[in-house]
Order: sequence, then structure tokens, then C-alpha cells
Amino acid sequence: STQSTGEGEFVPAKSRKLDLCNFSGYKIYPSRGIRLARTDGKIYNFVSKKCRNSYLMKKNPRKISWTVLYRRKMKKGTEADVAKKRTRKAVKFQRSIQGATLEHILAKRNQKPEVRKAQREQLIRSQKEKSKAKKEAKVAKKKTDTKAVRAGQKKINKGNTKSKPARSNVMM
Repeated sequence: STQSTGEGEFVPAKSRKLDLCNFSGYKIYPSRGIRLARTDGKIYNFVSKKCRNSYLMKKNPRKISWTVLYRRKMKKGTEADVAKKRTRKAVKFQRSIQGATLEHILAKRNQKPEVRKAQREQLIRSQKEKSKAKKEAKVAKKKTDTKAVRAGQKKINKGNTKSKPARSNVMM
């Protein structure tokens, strides 16, 4: 369980450095895996040929189901590590609306449907009557206005006819 280095000191097996696969995200133990050195000097570590070839084919590890990145993205296996958060249940609270108190709202709610329906119909009826009266007033006003205008026009026309000079049948 211990390993010696070149200088004569012993290093316990647990403290050896573990690499991570650049494609799958798995741990790479000492004396395992494949290293790839690109021409730009960057070194990539892979667990297996499968990972190396997938990387070289430019596969997206987030779309391949056996990789760590995919499992993280899809939230697989996280329930075992972290307990699910408790969701707080919203407590219902009744508030008054502007123009109506809470007691008024509760009284409305507890009314029988027939009573509520009758009130609604009465309100609708009164509003219709109001709008009808308003329309009639508008029409009556329009009629009186048009009558006054027409009367004024007639007076003007009568005045104009009197002031016109009479035509004579004299030819030149």
C-alpha cells in the first residue's frame, strides 16, 4: 500500500495523484489511461480508447449518456448525495380588495347563488336603463340642435330671397 519514489522516501497509496479523463470525467488511477499531446503543447488524459476516439471524433460528452457531464446535466444520481430540498407550502391568506372589505367579500361568498344572480340581473338592468336614458337624451339634444340649425337656415334663406334683385326680361 506504499510506493517509493526515486529519492528513498515512501508515499502512501492514497495520496497518489489521480487524473480526470478529459472526455468522460472518470478518475484515472496511476499506470492507467492514455495521454494525448497535441501539437500546441496541451496534454489530454483519457481513461480508455473509447474516450480518446470519441474526443477525436469531436463528440459532445454532454450528449453521451455514460459520461459524468451528461449525468450532471440530466441531474442523474444526485438524490443519493444530497437530500431533496423541502418545498414550503404556501399558506393561503385572504386580503381585502380595494373598495371592498374582507367582511363584505366573505358575506358575498356566503350568499345563496339565487340571491347573487338576482342582484347581478338588477344591476345589469339598471345599467341598461341608464345607458338607454343617456342615449335618448343625446338623441333629443341632437334633434333640438338640428331643429334650431334648420330654423336658422330657413330664416337666412328667406332673408336672402327678399334681398335678391328681380330679373327682368330685357334683352340686350
